[in-house]
Amino acid sequence: MPSSNAPLVVKLGGSLHGSPTLADWLTALKRYPRPLTIVPGGGPFADAVRAAQPASGYDDKTAHAMAVLAMEQYALVLANLVDSLELAASRDAIVAAHARGRIALWRPSAMVAAADDIAPSWDVTSDSLAAWLAKKMGACALTLIKSVDVGDGALLSEIVRKGVVDPALPDYLDGTPLFLAGPSSLPRAAALLADGVPPGAAIANFPTRKSA
Repeated sequence: MPSSNAPLVVKLGGSLHGSPTLADWLTALKRYPRPLTIVPGGGPFADAVRAAQPASGYDDKTAHAMAVLAMEQYALVLANLVDSLELAASRDAIVAAHARGRIALWRPSAMVAAADDIAPSWDVTSDSLAAWLAKKMGACALTLIKSVDVGDGALLSEIVRKGVVDPALPDYLDGTPLFLAGPSSLPRAAALLADGVPPGAAIANFPTRKSA
């Protein structure tokens, strides 16, 4: 079981880029009283990588590395918008940011490049990378903030099938409690976070892939 001081990992969807709700979510997240790490989505920067791939012809391994750098670009945007976010490129840097009472904002490229358990595929987006980081950090939970809603108790297999999360997420989640926060979660998010409670619908983490 995670300790009472285990961090909450929140993936802030790239689809919120340019949305008026982005500022509201960031304000709500600042209410969380315990260690918090934000994982940025790729947003329009990752969309540009995907759109350019057919014309340029680079392979998926290269595209994946570029998409991870796109997450870094979004991280820089978020850090510029909110002074209380501290950019962190390593596990030690994340822990140090938490020790200073700051919200860690993950720059993923160095850790992802050094990992041998992350598949360089479009199936592995910021959703799965957030789950990977949550496991590495011993997180109490992972919240994915999206621009769509799902019902409380929805099955992991269901949200994978509907394309709400990426196909590889079950492989990286590995038992971490999962919540999905959409637009309907925002009105209560600040109050929940202030009480140390992850916002969003609880997702039933049943595996989608059959064991070999």
